Amino acid sequence: MSFTVPEKYRLPNYSSADDGNNGMFSIPGRTPRDTLTIVASDGAGWDHVSVSKQYECPTWGEMCRVKELFWTDPEDYAVQYHPPMSRYVNNHPYCLHLWRPTDIGEMPFPSERLVGIKGWRL
Repeated sequence: MSFTVPEKYRLPNYSSADDGNNGMFSIPGRTPRDTLTIVASDGAGWDHVSVSKQYECPTWGEMCRVKELFWTDPEDYAVQYHPPMSRYVNNHPYCLHLWRPTDIGEMPFPSERLVGIKGWRL
């Protein structure tokens, strides 16, 4: 596992390198509207990033970029949960989360065959 934070994007008014993998980060996009605000944390058995934009939810591509910035090993995984409605917490209308448990072994994965044909593209 290689959960690390990209220090060059850390917002110094909210955290410092002394906070380790915990803090707030701003990832610039192609336009100011595409800026990603990230809150990262590690603890209680989880690595976690919340990813938000001001006017819309992050795209799949943006979430992939964040995953690659915070989990730098290409073989690391992170998941996005869709909890039961009774467990929803929504403090920001355009925020998505990536999680990785730290205190269990490998997460179970469905077979690639259930997703599609590996190596084949339209």
